Amino acid sequence: DDLSRQRLVTTQEDPVWWDEVDTVDAPLGRVVGARSGDKGGNANLGVWARTDDAYDWLVWFLTVDQLRRLMPAETQGLRVDRHELANLRALNFVIHGLLGRGVAASTRTDPQAKGLGEYLRAKVIPIPTTVLGATELVKLERT
Repeated sequence: DDLSRQRLVTTQEDPVWWDEVDTVDAPLGRVVGARSGDKGGNANLGVWARTDDAYDWLVWFLTVDQLRRLMPAETQGLRVDRHELANLRALNFVIHGLLGRGVAASTRTDPQAKGLGEYLRAKVIPIPTTVLGATELVKLERT
C-alpha cells in the first residue's frame, strides 16, 4: 500500500486510508487558509490547515499534480515546487515564472498574484467529513 494515503490520526471506527473516507463537495477554503503574492517573477502560495487531521489530509491531497489540476492556466508549462512546513501545518508552493519578468512588466489581471490563494480556496473539491467537521468546530471555539 501507498503509505502517503494512510491517515495519521484515526479512531477505531475511522477508515485508515484517506481515499476511503466519506467526503462532501465544498470549497477548499472551508478547511484551509491561504495567502499568496509575488517573489520577482514567481508566485508564492501558502496554504495552511487549522487541525492536525486537516494538515494530514492536505499533505496527502494537495500535491503538485493536484494543484495543476485545480489551477491549469496558472501552472501550465511552469515549474511548481512544493514545500511542507509541518510545524505550521502548512504547504508552500512556488510557481516559477507565472509573473514573467515581475510586477512592473506583467500584463496579468493580478500582477502580484495576491488573488491566487483565494482563487484556490474557492475551488470545490471532495473534503473528508471528519476534516470538515473538526475544522468547523475549531472555528466555532475561537468565536
